[in-house]
Amino acid sequence: MDLGVIILAIIQGIGEFLPISSSAHLIIFRDLFGIGSSITPDLAMSFDIALHFGTLLAIGIFFFKDFINMFIKGFTKGIKDSEGKILWYLIIATIPGALIGYLFEDKVDELFRSNFILIGSALIIMGIIIYLADKKSKESKSIKDLSLLDSFIVGCSQVFALIPGFSRSGTTIAAGRILKLDRTSAAKFSFFLSAPIILGAVVAQLLKDDSATILIANLNIFITGIVVSFIVGILCISFLLKYLKKNDFKLFMWYRIILGVVVIVVALAR
Repeated sequence: MDLGVIILAIIQGIGEFLPISSSAHLIIFRDLFGIGSSITPDLAMSFDIALHFGTLLAIGIFFFKDFINMFIKGFTKGIKDSEGKILWYLIIATIPGALIGYLFEDKVDELFRSNFILIGSALIIMGIIIYLADKKSKESKSIKDLSLLDSFIVGCSQVFALIPGFSRSGTTIAAGRILKLDRTSAAKFSFFLSAPIILGAVVAQLLKDDSATILIANLNIFITGIVVSFIVGILCISFLLKYLKKNDFKLFMWYRIILGVVVIVVALAR
C-alpha cells in the first residue's frame, strides 16, 4: 500500500473538520509536493470522494443521536421543536451551496485546481477572515437559537468553499460567528451542514459511468482511504468541539498564513 494514500486520507480527515480547507490540502500535498504517487489523474477525483465518504461516516457516527432526534422531532413536531426545526433549517441551508456547486463546481475546479498562487492566497485571506469574524463577534446564541434566516446565510457561505483554500468548515463557522453563534454551536452546525453536502457529492460521483469500474479496480485504495479518514475525522470532530470551548481561531489563522506563504513561494520557485 502506497504510504501516500494513508497520508492523504489523514489530511482529509483533519482538513474536512478543522477550518483549514481539505480540498486545498489534498491539492497541495498531492499535486505540489507529489504525495500519493499511486493516485493517477483519472483516479484522483474518485479517491477524493472515497475520503469524503470516510468523513461522512465520521459525522454520522459522532452525531448519530443528534441526527436521530432531529429526524424524529422534525417529522413529528416540525419547527415548533428546537431540535426538529434544525432538520428543516439544514435542508434550507443546503440548497444554495448544492445548487451553486452543481452549476459551477467544474468551472471553479478548472480555474483553481492547478493555480497554487490563488490557493495560497485563499488560505491566507480566509484565515484572517475566520479570526476577525470570531474576535469581533459576541457569543449570544446557541444552535437552538438559530433562525431560518441565520441558517440560510450560513448555507450561502458554503458557496465560497468551492474555491480551494477557503474551507467549507471555515466559511460556515465564520458565518455562524458573525451571526453571534457561540464557537461550539457554530462548529456543530457546520458539521451538521456538511453531511448533506458530502452525501450529495458522494452520490453524484458514484452515478458517473466509470465510477464503479474505478472503484472495483482500486478497492484496496478506496477502503484504506475510507477507514483512515473516518478514524481521523472522528478524532478531529472531538478535538475541535473541545478546543473551541476555551480557545479562539488564532492557531488556525497562523497555520493558514504560514502554509499559504509556503505554497506561494514554492509555486513561484518551480
